[in-house]
Amino acid sequence: MSTPPRIAVVDYGAGNLTSVAKALMRSGLVPNVTSDPVAVRDAQSVVLPGVGAFADGMKNLRAHKLSDAVRESIAAGKPYLGLCLGLQVLFDASDEHGHSEGLGLLRGRVERFSEKDAEGRLRRIPHIGWNTVVFEGAHPMCADLPREDAYYFVHSYRAVPAEASVTVGRADYGGAFTAAVARDNLFAVQFHPEKSQSAGKRLLDAYAAWVASCV
Repeated sequence: MSTPPRIAVVDYGAGNLTSVAKALMRSGLVPNVTSDPVAVRDAQSVVLPGVGAFADGMKNLRAHKLSDAVRESIAAGKPYLGLCLGLQVLFDASDEHGHSEGLGLLRGRVERFSEKDAEGRLRRIPHIGWNTVVFEGAHPMCADLPREDAYYFVHSYRAVPAEASVTVGRADYGGAFTAAVARDNLFAVQFHPEKSQSAGKRLLDAYAAWVASCV
């Protein structure tokens, strides 16, 4: 029997780690929830979950020397899965609570939903609940996912990529927004697979297959 891939779930004080770890185990993975940068570098894949504010998340990643460890893992070509805040921190910066620098691995900014939707109607913020995501693109994760599936969202801010090609999933909330991004060994989603029942398991099953194909 082959040894399961070593999956590092990055613990930087952003919460929700237990439910993420349990969801990964349901997809046959063996996650190691860790705040040790050495363990993150040594893992065969990194999962960066997160809830809460962008600035706090980046502050904690830097304080624990985890931001460099995540960058080094990605630079080494290892699969990266970002969940919610784990998508947002990939970008250059966020407007949440003032200007905050991100990891800068994808060009673009994280911006708050406007108070009005594309038709001028008031939009409820945060965006909470189930929403359909439409996937597109040639990334291995997209190949293993249904073209459309419904996932659970909780967020007031969303990524606005500078390069349209990195968007591989879109949802609509009074106008289309980026719900999933991918480039090479990066894949990240704005929603919460661990809260998305069968759809979330399908996504994490696809992640497990992707990681297995890379190790």
